[in-house]
Amino acid sequence: MSTKPMKPLKKPNAQVQVDLRDAETIKCSSCNNYLFITSFILKRLSAIVSPNGQEALIPVQVYSCGNCGQVAEGFLEGSGLEEEIKSDKFPSLDI
Repeated sequence: MSTKPMKPLKKPNAQVQVDLRDAETIKCSSCNNYLFITSFILKRLSAIVSPNGQEALIPVQVYSCGNCGQVAEGFLEGSGLEEEIKSDKFPSLDI
């Protein structure tokens, strides 16, 4: 076995060709708009549970509809906001 450093292996330049016509286009469930903008949900982390013992403001990036502003439910997963939205709805009376 030799103690000489080995030459790095050359990586093949294999790029996968993807046809975006085959990809699903996401649209707003409220207004059927196809354009979304980057939005942020701000979460305040208490100093009690913060890893460094200081209060923190944490931005969570989501995409909201560029027309009506609604954030799709699938984009809220893991943000902790999906429970708040469900509990904020007013009860409806069926007359």
